[in-house]
Amino acid sequence: MLQLVECVPNFSEGRKPETVQHISDAIAAVKTACVLDTHIDADHNRSVITFVASPEHVVEAAVQAVRRASELIDMRTHQGEHPRLGATDVLPFVPIRGVTMDDCVRLAHEAGKRIAHELSIPVYYYERAALRPDRVNLEDVRRGMLELLREQITTNPERAPDEGVPVVHDTAGAIAVGARPFLIAFNVVLRSDDLTVARHIAKTIRARSGGLPFVKALGFRLSTRGYVQVSMNLVNYEVTGMEAAYEAISREAERLGVEVDSAEFVGLVPRAALNREAAYFRKLHDFSEAKILENQIERC
Repeated sequence: MLQLVECVPNFSEGRKPETVQHISDAIAAVKTACVLDTHIDADHNRSVITFVASPEHVVEAAVQAVRRASELIDMRTHQGEHPRLGATDVLPFVPIRGVTMDDCVRLAHEAGKRIAHELSIPVYYYERAALRPDRVNLEDVRRGMLELLREQITTNPERAPDEGVPVVHDTAGAIAVGARPFLIAFNVVLRSDDLTVARHIAKTIRARSGGLPFVKALGFRLSTRGYVQVSMNLVNYEVTGMEAAYEAISREAERLGVEVDSAEFVGLVPRAALNREAAYFRKLHDFSEAKILENQIERC
């Protein structure tokens, strides 16, 4: 395909692999759609599916994924570490080849309209697809998570969705649909069970608090491992990449008397973003050549 769009939906399910597989199958059934990677996290109770498709078919694949997730995931009983709005929490469109960011904004809006009208799930646009300046940052859209949104969506005009009626879907919740450049989701696990340590380090390094540019970070507890994690989105990895982020975390962890256990990235990374000589690379958990974006696209 000369034109290629990446879509990276995040789903509020990380403990039932069969559910994630059903969603992946719904994507793969759409013409030109190719699933590149699936990441499942039981602690976050969250999964990330990375797929690509032609611009003509990527919206259909995305809507089918959201549809299947709405049928299989019940947000009334969902619990997990990661902030979330709905069964499909976020649905970003990313230009990969032969398409522009404006094209992806158009695709995001097309998908949002279909999701609202066909599935009755309220839609909030974020990043480049945002219609309001206060919804550009995902953390602002998702503030208070689904629980607060359930309370406010019908009474507070500021929480009204961009698409659909102001009523949270009973089981599927709400969804944030966006267009953005490629980002790297990069996590560093610390040999500590003290959540305040992870949260302190996350606050120290994130851009919003005066830390590293283009870094978003949160601290989480990993109950299955007995450790804590600094979870990051590197939204411009050419300015702040994994090496700089890892080194900043390592320095602060050492200052606090905590060791780094391991590192991981969620989804795929561009080949150019990897430095195999860097300290973080030796700490990568479960790395393989299949985690490189170009390698996965070539096999489609």
